[in-house]
Amino acid sequence: MLSLKKILFIFVTFIAISISAQKDSTQVDNLKIKGNIKINSNYFDPLSPSKAAFYSAILPGLGQIYNKKYWKAPVVWGAMGTSIYFYLDNNNEYNRYRTAFKLRESGLKDEFTNDNGSLLISRNGLISAQKTLKSNRDLSLLTTLVFYILQIVEASVNAHLLQFNTNDNLTFSPSVISNPIRHEVPKVGLKLKFNF
Repeated sequence: MLSLKKILFIFVTFIAISISAQKDSTQVDNLKIKGNIKINSNYFDPLSPSKAAFYSAILPGLGQIYNKKYWKAPVVWGAMGTSIYFYLDNNNEYNRYRTAFKLRESGLKDEFTNDNGSLLISRNGLISAQKTLKSNRDLSLLTTLVFYILQIVEASVNAHLLQFNTNDNLTFSPSVISNPIRHEVPKVGLKLKFNF
């Protein structure tokens, strides 16, 4: 006797074959159009999101400019510039403390040692500063990468959303409707109305 799984597999296979074997009822043969065809200026461009993403990948903020959202480009540049600034600053400070640590381990004088030989920062302080600065540097690099990816995604999504048809029939207008027969406290509710 066949198991339930085999019977279900055979049933699904026959259904899939019968569904895929049907002809498309919207297919029109020998259609002739009389007159001029008008092309709407708000046409759908399927390559627009990929262009915006490509431009953003080449130069951050360029995809936002391509989408004609000019105010977003300085926001992108500011966010990425700030994270790059912190990366460079933390990297310079890390290298400074790393060099001082190497000099001290070699028995040479470093910038955190006074002329009389007293230490401004201990050996453990140099190690701790290196760990903290390296962590901050890596976090700044990760933040820069996240901002870079987010601005590419934002440009692509914005290009998709610009192609939606929005009009005034899609509105939200709250109102209070009272019942004239029963004078009670107004009840709160939600009513969605679609106009086509």
